[in-house]
Amino acid sequence: MKCRFCNHEVTHEFLDLLNAPPSNSYLTLEKLNEPETFYPLKVLVCGHCFLVQVDEYQKSNELFNADYPYFSSMSSSWLEHAKNYVEMITHQQNLHQHSQVIEIASNDGYLLQFFKSKNIPCLGVEPTKSTADVARSKGIDVIEDFFGERLAGHLPKADLILGNNVLAHVPNINDFVKGLKIVLKQKGIITMEFPHLLNLIEKNQFDTIYHEHFSYLSLMTTMNIFKAHGLQVYDVEELSTHGGSLRIYATHIENTVSATQQLATVLEKEMSANLHKIEGYNGFQIKANNIKYDFLNFLLKAKSENKKVIGYGAAAKGNTLLNYCGIKNDLIDFVVDKAPLKIGKYLPGSHIPIVTEERVRELKPDFVVIFPWNIKEEIFNQLEYIKEWNGKFLVAIPYIEIMNG
Repeated sequence: MKCRFCNHEVTHEFLDLLNAPPSNSYLTLEKLNEPETFYPLKVLVCGHCFLVQVDEYQKSNELFNADYPYFSSMSSSWLEHAKNYVEMITHQQNLHQHSQVIEIASNDGYLLQFFKSKNIPCLGVEPTKSTADVARSKGIDVIEDFFGERLAGHLPKADLILGNNVLAHVPNINDFVKGLKIVLKQKGIITMEFPHLLNLIEKNQFDTIYHEHFSYLSLMTTMNIFKAHGLQVYDVEELSTHGGSLRIYATHIENTVSATQQLATVLEKEMSANLHKIEGYNGFQIKANNIKYDFLNFLLKAKSENKKVIGYGAAAKGNTLLNYCGIKNDLIDFVVDKAPLKIGKYLPGSHIPIVTEERVRELKPDFVVIFPWNIKEEIFNQLEYIKEWNGKFLVAIPYIEIMNG
């Protein structure tokens, strides 16, 4: 395997999650009795540039298809995050009715709607028809395509290019960053948000690994990728979203911009964790295995005591956890979700049914396993009523924790 950034041979194993179906390949009732395709889910780290990456066992156009089921607007906390970002960046960059904003992976318009309400011209780039159609229904212009050097030459120049949780999703990260360089106005800026590799390692977030995530990014490696394509990262924010993310700020390397102290601070954290050495990537398999064993022990004990266990959130991270643990629908009765496209379907691999929230009051479960642990506070508030029958919440990452909410 060749590194998707520096093209050096990659041999060092970071984590092997064995085989799993794509995390968003939800099944209809008719397909439950058909063969299901599983792909290797092994993660390696490049000993030259330290990019953590999965091999491209499935093409991105198969993963992000017309019926892509993830809608960003389903999370109220994520909507609030998007709104706060728009307020901040509009003021910081003095954006106005003659500016141009482009969001890559604009999903259902969850963020661009806030620029539109300010009469700031905005354009979304989104390859999945299901989400692009929803954005268009909000009056947002969307180009339904994958972003890269090819498309970049056909887009208007932008004062601001943003991408939330997309940098990790692109199989050809060099092509993607080259495209950013092409579209960005000379004095424009780029902001990109992505889960921080340091948090993945330190907080045992192995369930954030799935086929749709081709890369797992440190600040150090991201800066080198941008620099290789004529862009400089000059600032960074540490965010609480998605279990701990980074928001980087970048511009053309030709611009005279001083790097911030915060950039140096985050780089120092990564150096202290040895992310600049191959040794910093050892031992993660043991951490993942321990969570697997603890979660299985909990479910088996609950089953032996006739406890009722359900899940909340038909999230990709939940599918990684379930499939690595080998859990099926005999241990978890069903999973509740808000997304209309998921209701009535079944989780890939585990075949656990996806239902509406009404089923929670009907079953009165003893435990609700929260799979999207990054929005657990939001779910605590939403399902607070399970306390009426002494129901409890459980998260498995970074360790098994049972809570009253």
